[in-house]
Amino acid sequence: MRHGLRHGIRATLLAIFLVTAPAGYLHAQDTSVQPETGELTWKWINFAILAAGLGYLMGKMLPPYFRSRSIEIQRGIAEAQALKADAEKRVAQMEARLAALGEEIEKFRLQAHAEMEQEGKRIAEETARQLRRLQLQMELETETAAKTVRRELKTFAAKLALDLAEQRIRTRLDAPTEAGLIEDFVQDLEASRN
Repeated sequence: MRHGLRHGIRATLLAIFLVTAPAGYLHAQDTSVQPETGELTWKWINFAILAAGLGYLMGKMLPPYFRSRSIEIQRGIAEAQALKADAEKRVAQMEARLAALGEEIEKFRLQAHAEMEQEGKRIAEETARQLRRLQLQMELETETAAKTVRRELKTFAAKLALDLAEQRIRTRLDAPTEAGLIEDFVQDLEASRN
């Protein structure tokens, strides 16, 4: 289309040259004479031809040019509107994602808080269970140790009592008492046989 416009402009310039050339030629031949009515007529005829040629060329070349430009501009506007609609759609999608992301973050935060509370409760319950088990184990071990100590204490006390009794008996027992005791024991044996 632009090639056609250039061709039209060249043709218009050629027509202007051809129309104005005879007037310039006539004027150049006789410089001493004042412009005559005939020369003025030729100028008007040249102007009319030039105006008609320009009008014809403009009528022929400019409407298709302006139509094509109008179509290009409308196509550009349509593409721009489509790009704008697409951009607005993308913006709406991004805003929706951002809103959803905010909601997801809040949901995740609440879920993490709830999980932390549950985990804290579970740890507290497990700790309490372990403490009760350790306390029972400690009580059992204490009771067992106390029984063992009591038994050892009783054994020690019995041994100590026997040792004391033996020492008392030995300190009180002299040879005549010992002979009397043996004699009493033998009599008790004989009496139990009868």
